Amino acid sequence: MLDDSKVKTELGVAKLGNVPEPLKPRPSLRTPNPDEEPNNHTINGLSNGTSSQNVPHWTQADDRRHSLATLSESSRTSTEVSLSSRSRFIVDKELQGSRWSCCFRAVNMAFLRCLEETPLLVSGLLLAILFCGTIIIIIPSTGRSLSVHVAAFAVVCVLVCVCVPLLLCLPCMPVIRRGKTPLALFIWSMLFIVAFVFIFTGGVVTAWEQVAFFLFLSLSVYTVLPLPLSWALIFGIGTSVCHIIIISVYVSVTSPQTQDLAVQLVANAVLFVCVNAVGVFHLWHTEHAQRKSSKKREDFSRNRATQAKQKRDQEHLLLSVLPRYIAMELKTEIVKRLSAKCSTEENLPNFHTLYVRQHRDISILYADIVGFTHLSSTCTPEELVAVLNKLFGRFDDIAKKNGCLRIKILGDCYYCVSGLPDPISHHARNCVQMGLDMCTAINKLREATEVNINMRVGVHTGNVLSGVIGLQKWQYDVWSDDVTLANHMESGGVPGRVHITEETYAHLDRKYQVEEGNGGSRASTLQGRRTFLVIDPYAENSDTTPKTHELKVDSKPVNRQKLRASVRMSQYLQSWNSVKPFSGLNQPETSLTAPPTSNSISQPQPFIVSGTNAPRCLENGPVDSLDSLGNEKERVKLNSVTLFFNNIKLEKQYSLSEAQGLHRSVICLAFIFISVFVVQMLISQKNFALAVSYGATFPVQILIVLVVFTKFMKRWHSKFPRSICWVSTLFEGVATRAALRLLLVILCLLITLLMAVLNIVFIPGDNCLNVSHNTTVLNTLNLYTVPYYLYCCLLAMLGVIVFVRVSVSVKVFLLTLAVVVYLALFLHVYAPRSDCYIKQLYSDNSTPGVLKEPKIMSGIWLVIFYLISLILMRQDELGSRTEFLLEKCFNKETEEMETTKNVNRLLLQNLLPEHVTEFFIGKDIQNQDLYSKSCECVCVMFASVPHFFKEFYNESSVNNDGLECLRFLNEIISDFDELLNKPKFSAVEKIKTIGSTYMAVAGLTNPAKTEEIRTCDKTYSHIRSMLDFAVALMGRLENINMHSFNSFKLRIGINHGPLIAGVIGAHKPQYDIWGNTVNVASRMDSTGVLDKIQVTEETAQVAQILGFSVTLRGVINVKGKGQLSTYFINTEHLSTQQQSDTSV
Repeated sequence: MLDDSKVKTELGVAKLGNVPEPLKPRPSLRTPNPDEEPNNHTINGLSNGTSSQNVPHWTQADDRRHSLATLSESSRTSTEVSLSSRSRFIVDKELQGSRWSCCFRAVNMAFLRCLEETPLLVSGLLLAILFCGTIIIIIPSTGRSLSVHVAAFAVVCVLVCVCVPLLLCLPCMPVIRRGKTPLALFIWSMLFIVAFVFIFTGGVVTAWEQVAFFLFLSLSVYTVLPLPLSWALIFGIGTSVCHIIIISVYVSVTSPQTQDLAVQLVANAVLFVCVNAVGVFHLWHTEHAQRKSSKKREDFSRNRATQAKQKRDQEHLLLSVLPRYIAMELKTEIVKRLSAKCSTEENLPNFHTLYVRQHRDISILYADIVGFTHLSSTCTPEELVAVLNKLFGRFDDIAKKNGCLRIKILGDCYYCVSGLPDPISHHARNCVQMGLDMCTAINKLREATEVNINMRVGVHTGNVLSGVIGLQKWQYDVWSDDVTLANHMESGGVPGRVHITEETYAHLDRKYQVEEGNGGSRASTLQGRRTFLVIDPYAENSDTTPKTHELKVDSKPVNRQKLRASVRMSQYLQSWNSVKPFSGLNQPETSLTAPPTSNSISQPQPFIVSGTNAPRCLENGPVDSLDSLGNEKERVKLNSVTLFFNNIKLEKQYSLSEAQGLHRSVICLAFIFISVFVVQMLISQKNFALAVSYGATFPVQILIVLVVFTKFMKRWHSKFPRSICWVSTLFEGVATRAALRLLLVILCLLITLLMAVLNIVFIPGDNCLNVSHNTTVLNTLNLYTVPYYLYCCLLAMLGVIVFVRVSVSVKVFLLTLAVVVYLALFLHVYAPRSDCYIKQLYSDNSTPGVLKEPKIMSGIWLVIFYLISLILMRQDELGSRTEFLLEKCFNKETEEMETTKNVNRLLLQNLLPEHVTEFFIGKDIQNQDLYSKSCECVCVMFASVPHFFKEFYNESSVNNDGLECLRFLNEIISDFDELLNKPKFSAVEKIKTIGSTYMAVAGLTNPAKTEEIRTCDKTYSHIRSMLDFAVALMGRLENINMHSFNSFKLRIGINHGPLIAGVIGAHKPQYDIWGNTVNVASRMDSTGVLDKIQVTEETAQVAQILGFSVTLRGVINVKGKGQLSTYFINTEHLSTQQQSDTSV
């Protein structure tokens, strides 16, 4: 490495010292161009690969090309060259270090990916290599001749040569990992061949021959080799059957004098049945957990997708009505309220939160459709909603094109602003151009349909306060004296023209020609102001403008006269193709939040289990959504040794959580215990000690199993006598309590591990070496029982892996303790019995094969099964902890989604009526419907505080340019909204606020038509609710006056009858009501008297039926309605109790 660096340095010096050309300036050596630096590194990299023999030739070629002046130049810069060489040397070493680091990271990532994709296959290969390596070491180290045991030695060497390349290729070759099932079968077949080689080589074939090896083969197909259950059953049972058949045939033919051959074969069968049962249980439990987890993921994914869709629709609906910044503020406030539910009322603020901001240099446009009131009287409800949606939908398109934001639709009045929510320098031009486009659109409509309507537009520029007020049915609005002036500009304008103030004209920068407007001659509020009418620059060329996609009505005069005006308008408006309200719902590409992908669902993310192959848990929603509830990602780390969570709180939760499937594990362990008992009863001499040991442990096992079976009695819990009902909940109490559960598991495992080897103590043969020359005596000792006690120990060790949700440290401790005891017994305490048995089998003093000597065989297989158990325990523990994290993560995200859904629902309930929200949300197809509903009997109320803006509102600096006045109006409206939460007023629905006017209806959610008519005719419950609500509003305002030392009075107008409710607007849909009932109720307010409730004659008659007293006001002139008789509701005659109920 050092020599290579020197070569690099020398090459650098040679090049820098001899290469500089006269054409290149000298400063380039001192201050090299940063853009050329990568090229220099590239040259160095190439130089490193060049041989040292090429260096002199390269230098001489350059020397011939340079003059003596160049050589003197290089001598003057020798110091700089040496410094540059050292720096390049350092850079090259850093590059080499980074390359090694990159290589290490790549190998590490490949290995981790391999462990994640094929953990069992890697474990199987490692066990196979470990087993073969052990055999290769033991054969020569125990003095065995390779020439005698060449077959066994050769076959394990071949297996090593196959397994090692496979293990090395797994991380870097995904093709091999994808074929894990064929690869697992190949490994199993190699081990199967090795097992038969060990059977028929190395000495005498006995009945217990290689039972441990075939137990390992049968177990491996269920555990460490990735095979499906059906394949594992075929190969596991097939392995066992092959051993039983071959051994029974071969031994009975070659060694018919074998002692207790039938008994040993039956014992072999019991062992194989037990190991296959344990393997099937473990594999079924693993696959069941995977299926359960997959189903849980699918259910959660489906639920998450459904809720995410609802959330997207809700947020789209929300942002269709409110600007984003207002929606975010409102949502944050609702979350704070929900989180502060437990706080006392003393902590509540004195004032409601005000969501209003100040904006300067804003242009306001008011537009009114002249003649539309008469036209609407000829329309059906469906036609009216369709016409309004087409008209205002086109206006919304025009507003969007010109950079304007529609604020509200008041009947046939449309007003918008430019410069909100973000400031725009050319806001005045935007509003003027929009007004011209609106007039052009109405002119085309009038010419095509011969309907006498026109557009009157007024524009003013100034300052506004924008936001929402109140607690329910928020609508984005603007307030200021400049807004009021813009409204007066519209009312004092000219049909078909855009009427602007002098302030607006000053912002146009002479982009439009104007003429005098003389607005003061048409509106007294404009007297003293100079106004202008904008000249449409395209008016002269209007005939040449393109008219694409326009549907002409019938041009014949006779046919045209036959059609109503509304029909002609509907036919023409079909050509406008305006967007339907909320048509963007159910379209993922236009929604605010992208739908969850399969990767985000199947690979959840807030929980990341470090150091494991566990999946990550669910990531929070996208940052573009309105969700302010999201938490930051949490990394959950495990201790790499103990597998405990580093978070103590999380570890405690996991330890105390209920263990699923504990009853199955106890039953499986009981089956292992019975199998061990049967094997020992078959091979051991029946003695008193054996009877005592099992006589003491069997009752304990039976008691444990009975406790487990109480789980199945829970379904008949209600049929039990009360005195013994506790029996059915006995196991549940054990499974849900960590201490009792741990005690039960330790007791079961200790009994099984102990009984596997306990009775070997009572078997005679401790002094067998003294009689090893006497074959008859050795036969009476039944020394063949030693291997079977080893097999019983192997089965008992497998009992540890059947318990999944038990502390892994406890299981490792018990297993390690058992292995240490077993090794001490078989390799030291009872090793003489193994030696005697070998002398009995090999009387000619020959050396048996490695796996034919019980002592060596015990050490190898106890370690192999110990490692298998550790691998499976670790794998199960990781899976269990991952499942716990997933469950916790799923529950957490479900709660967050439910919270977000509830917050959005609360927001939507404050924007639209619930039945309207349900109409637009939850559809699986794109919304194609207009929402409209005709109601036969609805009570409408307008309640205004007329003196608020006339006398109280002031935009002085003391009132923060009117903001503090709006704060007081917000308190009034909020107090009114709080009354709607009372059950008494559940039938009352707020529609909107218009300035200081409060608009509400009762009876809007009508049932069947006949039922509603019956209700309206007989009970009038909704009218009673509205009258009581009006009285309650007056009481609330009096309470506000008392605390604020003001003297505001309400002026209320009420009417009832049929109306039309619907949603109109394209880019900012709005719910509203229309009809003669609404217009008359509005006139009842505008023509009313302070501190009075004015109603029509029909409503007064209903009020009298309901028990209210009325007073005739007389006949008054109502605009658009002529002379009407009106009445006042006598609120002073209401009882004191009723006033207190409604005002508090």
